Amino acid sequence: MSTLARGSTALRNWALPSDGTVELSRLEARLPPLLSVIAGMVDLTGFLTLGNIFTAHITGNLVVAAAAAVHGGRFNLAQALAIPVFMLALAVVWLIAEASHRRGPSLARLLLLVQFLLLAVLLIFSIFAKPSGSPHGLMAAIAVMIAVSAMACQYALLRLAIPDAISTAVMTGNLTNTVLSLMDLSSRHPLLPVDAGRLRRSLYLLFGFLLGCVVGTAAVSLLADWAWSLPAALAAVAITVR
Repeated sequence: MSTLARGSTALRNWALPSDGTVELSRLEARLPPLLSVIAGMVDLTGFLTLGNIFTAHITGNLVVAAAAAVHGGRFNLAQALAIPVFMLALAVVWLIAEASHRRGPSLARLLLLVQFLLLAVLLIFSIFAKPSGSPHGLMAAIAVMIAVSAMACQYALLRLAIPDAISTAVMTGNLTNTVLSLMDLSSRHPLLPVDAGRLRRSLYLLFGFLLGCVVGTAAVSLLADWAWSLPAALAAVAITVR
């Protein structure tokens, strides 16, 4: 085990009692796959109903906005606002975590509750305001910011409460881990440290995100603005994971 990994484990064990460390390990194994499904749903539902804006892959909005600026396409202000709003939401989540004086599983449950509340607000707002009817309008921009804030909460809760967990929304890294690990398995001279568990976790998260995308797409076709009920419901389930 690397010095950095040993330091991370030691710090986590020092910060939590032994039973908290066990619970944190369980959360690290069980929670990310569910969160990856939520992230896939939120990203696709937002992209299809809110003006082709990525609500989970935030930096993708930079590419779309830059392309619109260069080629003279329609500029969507919400794409530009998504990044500073994401940063602001991260700061707010940090402040919530700091004020709560919680760590580990207790902090994870608190931030999961915050994410659920944001997605529930997004669902209620979408049902009454119907932002999908005008995906480049003000109501859609407000819905985008709520969705982006919910995803910021998900990013932050993993970094702050379950720091050893793999990202549940940035699939480029998980796809990279999966392909390189599979190549190593077929080689007599592996180039990566042996970590079959990481390959398995990366695959779970990759498939979970893709599943969320597929289900989110179907939900938009069948439920329109009510499609937000699915990620909100899964966020409620995530709070109960132990």
